Amino acid sequence: QVQLVESGGGLVQPGGSLRLSCAVSRTVSSDYPMAWHRQAPGKQRELVASISSNGGRTNYADSVKGRFTISRDNAKSTVYLQMNGLKPEDTAVYYCVCPPFGKWGQGTQVTVSS
Repeated sequence: QVQLVESGGGLVQPGGSLRLSCAVSRTVSSDYPMAWHRQAPGKQRELVASISSNGGRTNYADSVKGRFTISRDNAKSTVYLQMNGLKPEDTAVYYCVCPPFGKWGQGTQVTVSS
């Protein structure tokens, strides 16, 4: 059973940066792609970024391209989401997801406000 625990959320001013981390309870092997999704108040969940099992391929929502970077350290069983140039519309609960298992973390709140 895969367990996902997100951390790193918080309150940040527009233009600021945050780095989210997702600790995975078992070794993130080369078989498991990972992703970050988010859900803003009153909106549906949306895919923010995804990364292939070995980190060689990444994919981003158009709204975050050039500002967010997804990465992973398989030796540490951790997936990251570096968020730069944050905007108020990035405010949401961010979830770490392991698609092959259909597993979601509990989420971490990111609030962008002055």
